[in-house]
Amino acid sequence: QVQLVESGGGLVQAGGSLRLSCAASGRTLSNYAVAWFRQAPGKEREFVVAISQSGTITFSADSVKGRFTISRDNAKNTADLQMNSLKPEDTALYYCAAGSAIASGRVAARWDYWGQGTQVTVSS
Repeated sequence: QVQLVESGGGLVQAGGSLRLSCAASGRTLSNYAVAWFRQAPGKEREFVVAISQSGTITFSADSVKGRFTISRDNAKNTADLQMNSLKPEDTALYYCAAGSAIASGRVAARWDYWGQGTQVTVSS
């Protein structure tokens, strides 16, 4: 089993940037695809971006394309989410997830392991 801990959330003005980090323990993160999801109050959990085990394949939601980038460092057992040009509608609790394959895709239920989340708030 792998444990995930997110960090890096905070309050930022619209147009600003934040970098979230997901640190894994228990098992090596290189065995897993990694995704970021987010959930705003009163809304369902929403897919943001995912990366394959090797880091060679990524895909993202249309709402964040060109603004958010996922990366991973398998040697450090971490995966990061760089968020630029943030908008108030990006405000949410951001979760890191790990699963056996990037084909788990946009469906939250297909991802096996989850962190507790880190809050991102973007002010207008």
